[in-house]
Amino acid sequence: MQQTVLILGATGRFGRHASNAFAQAGWDVRTFNRATDNLWDAAWGADVIVNAWHMAPQDWADQVPKLHAQVREVALASGATVIIPGNIYGYGDTMPERLSADTPQLPSTGYGEVRKDMEAAYRRDGVRTIILRAGDFLDDEPSGNWFDKVMTARLSKGIFVYPGPTDVSHAWAFLPDMARAAVALAEKRHDLQTFEDVPYPGLTLTGQQMREVLERVTGEPLRTRRFPWLPIRLTAPFLHLSRYLSAMKYLWDRPHHLDGARLAELAPEHRDSSAASALAAAAKPQIHPDQGMARQTATG
Repeated sequence: MQQTVLILGATGRFGRHASNAFAQAGWDVRTFNRATDNLWDAAWGADVIVNAWHMAPQDWADQVPKLHAQVREVALASGATVIIPGNIYGYGDTMPERLSADTPQLPSTGYGEVRKDMEAAYRRDGVRTIILRAGDFLDDEPSGNWFDKVMTARLSKGIFVYPGPTDVSHAWAFLPDMARAAVALAEKRHDLQTFEDVPYPGLTLTGQQMREVLERVTGEPLRTRRFPWLPIRLTAPFLHLSRYLSAMKYLWDRPHHLDGARLAELAPEHRDSSAASALAAAAKPQIHPDQGMARQTATG
């Protein structure tokens, strides 16, 4: 029997890839329009709900509890499993280098508190839940993230901009791969615990390693420039985006990686793209045609 998934936020970063991955795996994919659709009608009969709703950080405190409360209510009534693309904000600025499902969440920002409380509500209410927890996103088209908006925006000019020390490891998730991992977990949901926190290892790279891979991808040398944090700090009292970026700066200063042991146990067949393949796809829109994507080394 064909299984059904409802994607909330199907036009967003993770939601778009989840829609594609579930469809390719043979699922019946439903999408949802927050402006016109009724969640009860859309979710009823769905085996899985992917809650990939995206909202601006300034709206988190108000909107996240409300929207997720609706999803929990519907999922409890229908018996659906909810999959949430999680982040690492809840670990806070004292987080250890290795992040696992057992790592305590000690948020140091309001954004982390919101995420921690939201996840705790799913566990408390007994909703069948899978948190697929990842680092920063790498997308295969520009979507306004750190990688395409800042780091590779000047790649065609031979410039790579990095927001932190280039010798500090940082966790990344290539969204097409992460979405496939979500499908693999969805298909094994009946064998999982009621609440599963599954770190997604993705790619762990220092800024130096990322620059070296990008040089292989482009076939050209790159100059590294540090991201200018001073204007962000100066405008933080007036601009919410600057406050948000300043609050999360520690993620670039503290080395970290996500432990993939639980994912490997649950979905041993899952394989991620190589660093070169993922970065080639993520950087492609920023690379000038004269640089010739045919020269990339996308299998290393």
